[in-house]
Amino acid sequence: MQKRKAAVFLWFDTEAEAAAEFYAATFPGSHVDQVIRFPGNTPGGPAGSVQIVEMTLMGLPYALLNAGPHVQPNDAYSLQVYTEDQAETDRLWDAIVGNGGEEIMCGWCKDRWGFRWQITPRVLMEALSHPDAAASARAQVAMMKMRRIEIALIEAALRGEPQP
Repeated sequence: MQKRKAAVFLWFDTEAEAAAEFYAATFPGSHVDQVIRFPGNTPGGPAGSVQIVEMTLMGLPYALLNAGPHVQPNDAYSLQVYTEDQAETDRLWDAIVGNGGEEIMCGWCKDRWGFRWQITPRVLMEALSHPDAAASARAQVAMMKMRRIEIALIEAALRGEPQP
């Protein structure tokens, strides 16, 4: 394993390892690299319990820390995942929401540990930055009505077709 120069920390109560395993199984390019356990009894946990899980999440270094219940995820940190097609968008959305998560708006959902994810088809990002300002605005309006992003509806909005 290559030595890390930096990593993003995600704080959990006690389920860092379960989250790491879920993320590794769900997102391509993800795997658990190392599990670090408390060597002795500490205020953070009993000897042998998981303290930190180092993982690669979609190619990026993360460290998941069991820090206790005093620090909860909030909307100031979120993850955006770009998808290539509706099948990938649906698979990732369904995995997060179906594992105890919840739907939000505009492609956002929250996993069961409280972290926000935006499952974003690349088509949406292209639509939002479209050189035709009117087409981009129509795509924005269409997105604002969605929970899970529907690529066909974004493409129809770009073409100026009526929206349901």
